[in-house]
Amino acid sequence: MSKHIKFVIKKEQEVIASEVELADNFLLRAKGLMFSSGIGDRDGLLIEPCNSIHTFFMNYPIDVIFLSSDNKVVKVFKFLKPWRMTRMYFSASKVLEMVAGSLKTELNPGDQLDIQCTS
Repeated sequence: MSKHIKFVIKKEQEVIASEVELADNFLLRAKGLMFSSGIGDRDGLLIEPCNSIHTFFMNYPIDVIFLSSDNKVVKVFKFLKPWRMTRMYFSASKVLEMVAGSLKTELNPGDQLDIQCTS
């Protein structure tokens, strides 16, 4: 289980995710979404620090946004299937994992996101 620190993530005025939890220590980052049946009542999991992920031991696809330390989009994956790995993105410092299909906003590398703590 991740920390109960909630975030809202936006691109300009468009909300990308409004209930995001933080995984910012070794155990929370290592577990991520593995072995879970879904993301639950949250919109996503923000893993920090992180610059590559895998979807081993997951039963569902996810949408993934790699972000730099200043919250610029580095790379986006839509519908990343279980049992896959991404390469390392050296300019990324965090990753947002969301339910596949929930990323409705068009994001491109270099887009600036706003991350606000709500709890």
